[in-house]
Order: sequence, then structure tokens, then C-alpha cells
Amino acid sequence: MTETLSAPPPTSPAPTAPAGAAPVAPPAGAGALAVRPGRWIDGWDPENPDQWEREGRRIAARNLRWSIFAEFLGFVVWQLWSIVVVSLPAAGFAFDTGQVFWLISIPALVGATLRIPYTFMVPRFGGRNWTIVSAALLLIPAIGLAVAVSNPETPFGVMLAIAALAGFGGGNFASSMANITYFFPQREKGWALGLNAAGGNLGAAVAQFVVPIAITIGAAVTLNLPLAGWIWVPFILIAMVGAALRMDNLSNAKADVAASLAALKEPHLWILSVLYIGTFGSFIGFAGVFPKLIADQFPDFSTFQVGSASLQLAFMGALVGSLARPYGGRLADRFGGTQITMAAFAVMAAGALAVVWTLPLANFWLFLGLFLVLFTASGVGNGSTYRMIPTVFALRAGAHNAHESAGDVSSQRKAAAALGIISAVGAYGGFVIPQLLGLSKTTYGDYTTGLSWFVWAYAVMLLITAGVYLTLARRSGHRI
Repeated sequence: MTETLSAPPPTSPAPTAPAGAAPVAPPAGAGALAVRPGRWIDGWDPENPDQWEREGRRIAARNLRWSIFAEFLGFVVWQLWSIVVVSLPAAGFAFDTGQVFWLISIPALVGATLRIPYTFMVPRFGGRNWTIVSAALLLIPAIGLAVAVSNPETPFGVMLAIAALAGFGGGNFASSMANITYFFPQREKGWALGLNAAGGNLGAAVAQFVVPIAITIGAAVTLNLPLAGWIWVPFILIAMVGAALRMDNLSNAKADVAASLAALKEPHLWILSVLYIGTFGSFIGFAGVFPKLIADQFPDFSTFQVGSASLQLAFMGALVGSLARPYGGRLADRFGGTQITMAAFAVMAAGALAVVWTLPLANFWLFLGLFLVLFTASGVGNGSTYRMIPTVFALRAGAHNAHESAGDVSSQRKAAAALGIISAVGAYGGFVIPQLLGLSKTTYGDYTTGLSWFVWAYAVMLLITAGVYLTLARRSGHRI
């Protein structure tokens, strides 16, 4: 049974349309909502305080919860190969270092690319409708993985193709974030988008925590690797049903081709994309490669088996990064995203440099602690950088207070398109980081060379953030 919108106070009742009936027009000036069949909502305006407090907040929160769950499963599927590849040798597969890094990175490459079209699916089909479809698509890579890893003779090309299909999970992020940005007022976007993203990001941590346990169930001699895919199928089905029954489509979430093209021409879209590669790209890239780094750096301590402390702790990197993300958004809400993003890059550079200096010590706990600092900073930077996007676009549209006001409808649509595009570009970091670390390992025989490249990259991104957005904030008189 689907939920209907609550009525306004008794003094001004607002009727809703029964199933199959024509939409009910809201009372003039009341800011009320109307519901059409298919859970379409007309008249949505989160910037209207009466509508928001009366019914908007509750509706937005309900959609956010199911958006988080569906996106969470997307990240689970997207990151399955990051932990599965570590167990392939124990399951009878024999792939070289280069092939393993391709299996880790190809889901990120495909997922980042899919984020571009996924951004436009919400305006085309509706947030609820597209969540159902995008969740259903996760069944393909989950079942495909289960079938492929059941036979050690599966060719590498087939494995790579199935790993690429895991990119469906990465695409979910763009449509989910674009959808949620329509539901919340400008003053609460940072926290809402941070929660939505963090809930999704947690999927990477859960995949890396659950899979090592699940594949050892009933495995006396060899690992039960197909369970890495099969265990997620029931949850994906729940997400599909939940989205159908509990989420809504917003009629004002319209595609605006002119605004999208304008966003592509906006220099700040590309500057923010670079910054997002540094924050989210680092999170998803290091999350994907972290189990492999542990296995290579501490082989005596990380042999894949039950009780292997180091590999079972690999999930902590993605976990702390995910949990830190909404706080990055909240700090950006309070202090401005520029300052928080600069601080995040400074800590990331220091953390990566500390790993380079201490890696020769071969101390696992020091290695883990420093990487957790790096993951935490990247998570905070994810939230703060993403919070900067609607603020910058509102400022460019001439909003009186860009940090509190979303601007007109056209600028909101332009910002929504930018959110999706920037999330796509940033996700390419999930491909670049494993590939660079793989290149470092195969060319120089170590990971310290590759990690030193990231130190310089974070320093450059810190300077870009300061040079562009501190200057823009000072000139405009607005907090960014």
C-alpha cells in the first residue's frame, strides 16, 4: 500500500487525487502538493517554508532513505571486484599483476562513464522510476560474477567484461544525487547530499567486510567465491520493491538541455571536477586498491583465510571515508566548502607523504592508521567539494546569498546537471589511481613512487582551491 501525502492543517484541507483520477490542483497560494498516478508530485517547492515544514520534509526524508539504500547496493556491486581479486589465487585463478589491476579498475572506468547519461535519467523518467530500473540492472553484474568465478578456467576476457558490468553500480550515484538535490532546500543540501553519498559509499566498506566472511562459509578446502555475488541478489530485489512503493517522482525535475550545455561551458564545472577527482577519486580509487596493497605489502600477514587480520580490516578505509563524508558537507554548510576542502587536501598530502616515508618499516598497524587518516580526509573533502557545486552555480546565477539560496529554477537545473557531470569526472579517479599504482609496481617494483605522485597532486589541488575559490569568495562577498 503506497503512502499518500498528508493534508495541510484542518483549517485548509488539501484533497489528493485517488488512483487513476486527474490531478488535484493545489489551493491558490497555499503551496500545497498534488499527487498523480505513478507517484508523481506536482507543485514541489522545498524553498517554501510552509510546504517544507507541513509535508515536504517528511516526503524528502522518505525518498532519501530509499535512495541511500539503492545507492548503497550500487556501491556494493561496484566494489565487489576490489576484494574478489585478492581471493582469486586461492580459488584457482592465475592472473598477472597487470590483469589484476585491470579487474580492479575497469568497474570504475565504466561506472564513471555511465554517470554522464545517468545524470539525465531522473528528468527523463522520474527519480522513483529510474531508481527501480537502476537497481534492477545491478542483478546482471552480481549474478555474472557468481557464475564467472565458479570456474577457474573462465578466460580473463570474460572476467574483465563481467567486471566492467559492475560499472552499473557506479552510475547509480549520479542519478541518485541529481534526484535528491531536487528534494531539499538549498540550506540543507550539504547534509542531505552528504548523507546520500555516505550511505552509498558505505557499500564499498560493507562489500569488503562481508565478502571475505561469506566466501569462507562451508569452504573446507577452497573458497565459496560465487557467494560474493549471490548474497546481494535478495537485497537488490528489496531495493526495487521499496523504490516502487516508497519513492516519488517530481514533475519539476525536468531536463533542461540548454542549462546542461551551459553547465558544460562553465569553467567552474571543470575546475570543480578536478577537485572532485582529488577527493572522491581518491576515496574510490584507494578503496578499490586497498586490499591489494595490503596483500602485496604484508604477504605473510594477509594470506587469504579466515582470521586473516589485515585483509579483514581492509574495509575500514572505505568505512571511515564514507562516515566522514556527511560531516564534510555539514562543515561546509557552516564554514564554507572552500576552507574545508583546502584542509582536506592538506591532510591528504601529509597522509600520503607519511605513508611513503614509513612504508619501508613494514609496520602494518602504522600503515593502516596512516591510510585511515587519508581515507577520512578524502571523505570530508568529498562532502565539502560536492557542497561547493550548487553554491558556486547559484552565485554565478546571481543569487543574493548563494550559500542559502538555490537561485531560480533554471540555475537549479543547471546545478543538478553539474552535480552529475562532476561526479562522473571525479569517479575516473577510481580508474586512474589503481592504474598508476599498478604502473608503479610493475615499473619500479614498489608503491612508494606512485604514492609520491599523489602527494604532488594534492598540493596542486590545494593551491587551485585557494587561488580560485578564496579569491572568488573575497570578490563576491559570499561564502563558498
